[in-house]
Order: sequence, then C-alpha cells, then structure tokens
Amino acid sequence: MCAASRGEQVDVSGQGSQPGKATNKEPRSDSGAAPRTEAPVEPEDCGPLNRCIDYSVIGVPDVTLADIASFRPAQPTLAGEPAGFGVVGMPTNLLASASEQRIPGTVLGWDVTVRFVPVAYVFDNGDGTTTRAITGGASWSSLGQGQFTPTATSHVYQARGTYPVSVTVEYEASVDFGSGTWRPVPGVVRAEAAGYGVRVVEVRTALVDRTCVEDPTGPGC
Repeated sequence: MCAASRGEQVDVSGQGSQPGKATNKEPRSDSGAAPRTEAPVEPEDCGPLNRCIDYSVIGVPDVTLADIASFRPAQPTLAGEPAGFGVVGMPTNLLASASEQRIPGTVLGWDVTVRFVPVAYVFDNGDGTTTRAITGGASWSSLGQGQFTPTATSHVYQARGTYPVSVTVEYEASVDFGSGTWRPVPGVVRAEAAGYGVRVVEVRTALVDRTCVEDPTGPGC
C-alpha cells in the first residue's frame, strides 16, 4: 500500500488482485479447505510524490520528556589534571565521562527502549564561570600535549583557593517501540556529577646556584 502526498492532502490507495492470483472470492475446493491466497505485493517504487507506509509505526504515540521521566541516564564521572589541584594562571584540565545508554521499560503502555546520547558537557568551574564542550575532554597524554597546556575543557584560575567543580551532561533522548526505528523526544535530559574540588596554588621560581639536593637550605628548598 502507498500514500500519495499532494500538499496538505494524503491519498492512500491499495493494490488490486493480479491476474492469475487467487482471491478471497474463489470457491472452496472439493476437500473443503479454503483456497490459498497470495499476500498483496508492495510496489518497489511508489513514485516521486508517494511514500510507502511503514505500518510498524502507525498509531505509535508522541513521547515527551515527561513521559520518560522515570528513565534516567547514569551519573557521569568527573576528574582533572593535575589530580585535585591547579596552578594560578595556568590551565587546569577538567575531564568528564559519559556514554550512550539504552534502557528498556514501558512508556504509555508500550514496551520500549529509551536511548540517551550525550551531546554536550557544561563544566561549572567553581569560580563563577562555566565551560561548554561537545566532549568530556581528554588527558594531556592522550592529546600528545604537555602539562598545563590548554585543552577544550581546561580552565585557568586567577586566584588561590579551593574551587568546587561540577559537570552537567546533556543527553538527547529517543524511543524505539520495537520496530528498530528511533523516534526523537524533543528537548534534553540532564545528569550532573559534583564533589570534585580543585585546590589552586601559586608557584614561584627562584634562580639559585645549587640544587636543593646540593643545598637543602637554599631558597625554594
């Protein structure tokens, strides 16, 4: 069966029986068994203005974020480099981790699978600023960078202190009603990780004529 679209109107038409094919009106055989019938053949090409109907999604309800409120993605993880501290005026590398999740359950009386895909990471740096990125970041070593170099998720603190850092991950949600087709749900679902403190210190250097091993009482030792 095909649906022909003409502007605001959708015309639905069926395919008639084919010559030589058995129909429902064919009389029973002498044995009393009902004659075998052929299933309608779906056309391979519905034409440039037509669309073949996917019966697997007919009647499937629209889903909102409120309908999937009982489905929650797992809490992301949060860390940083150097672990637990930073240096005034130098980048501190913040790292978050989240992954795609698929959760089975029931929505509006239907057995479904809800999928969450992370699409954005919002770091609260703890000093009144935020950093938004499309990934959770990567370590300096995996990026092939030296310590205290800028990354997509790094932040430079301007004063000493201990800063409470958190991250909010935004997920796009979609629902599969068993047909293998993911139907997007408008909006985003958020999950937060907190409790990571960054102790920011000042580092001073001094020019000396001997190392601290050679002179433990020297400046900066």
